[in-house]
Amino acid sequence: MKSFLVIAAVVAGLLGVPATASAATAPDLSLPAPGGPLPIGLRTLHLTDQQRADPWVPEKRRELMVNVWYPAVSIGRTPLYMTGAESAAAVAGRKLDLPPDALSKVRVHSKENAPSLPGRRPLVVLSPGAGNNRITLTSVAEHLASQGFVVAGIDHAYEAWATEFPDGLRQCVACGQSPDPWPAAIANRAIDTTFVVDTLLKDRRWSIDAKKIGMAGHSAGGSATAASMVADRRIKAGVNVDGPFFGTVSLDRPFLLMSSPTGKKYYGASWDETWPRLTGPKKDLPVENSGHSSVTDAAILIDQLGLRARLPEEEVERQYGSIDSREALRIFRDELTGFFKQWSAR
Repeated sequence: MKSFLVIAAVVAGLLGVPATASAATAPDLSLPAPGGPLPIGLRTLHLTDQQRADPWVPEKRRELMVNVWYPAVSIGRTPLYMTGAESAAAVAGRKLDLPPDALSKVRVHSKENAPSLPGRRPLVVLSPGAGNNRITLTSVAEHLASQGFVVAGIDHAYEAWATEFPDGLRQCVACGQSPDPWPAAIANRAIDTTFVVDTLLKDRRWSIDAKKIGMAGHSAGGSATAASMVADRRIKAGVNVDGPFFGTVSLDRPFLLMSSPTGKKYYGASWDETWPRLTGPKKDLPVENSGHSSVTDAAILIDQLGLRARLPEEEVERQYGSIDSREALRIFRDELTGFFKQWSAR
């Protein structure tokens, strides 16, 4: 199966553009406003699973960074999109002609540590693609939170480039390993997911309804969604955005597959093989003219920086397609919101 990292250009930094690409000045960067009626809060959690060694660095316990977006009272300061250290690493790593802190200043629509609005809430867990960290799905997460969901974006340690933990930046240990480490990584992400769900259900800052849990993921995160549903029946519904299925996946719960032509080319065989074993309500939704990374914030930011024209044509087609980045985001947001309202939140 084609390696995730061959088609996941959003690695070694958020934007995933060639080292020769640059932008002369740092424009005002912002994510599209969420479409729901509710204001949003954001809390960042550092979690440690004391029962488990990290599979990539066995001398450490398994640690995760988790962003939780949720309906909130609209008070407090606006959080950083990414930390200053993460921004500097992305800018330097991709030789972007931007100030080191430029990507930390991307404008978002939540309030840091704002008080939660009252009411029991459904939960959606988000898992990012290989090499990506949790922030790359912020536009999707903010939209879902504005619609009434609690949304937990998981950073799977050592599987993303330049993610900041309390003790500093951690690089992607899994990236570039041989033999292919991702089948084992996907199984491990399923354990991460159960640990995060367990933790959030015990946290009184959010009143999460344990009977209303869904999950979605991009690329490797889509693979992890299927694996997590197999491992944890509390997850009532799942969405795979352009990720392959690993091993034998059999599910009797609602499942949505959203795909790009790139994903179909590389992962279509695994989709065709698994589809008959998805026996619950299911939907196969190709997103025409999209690319593998169209669901991520990178597509929006690439266009705001004016970098699409500087990318090789084949790279643009593979990663972003010909679809307008805002139209692609609208499709993903609307489909995920409708799917989870129908199948996991009711």
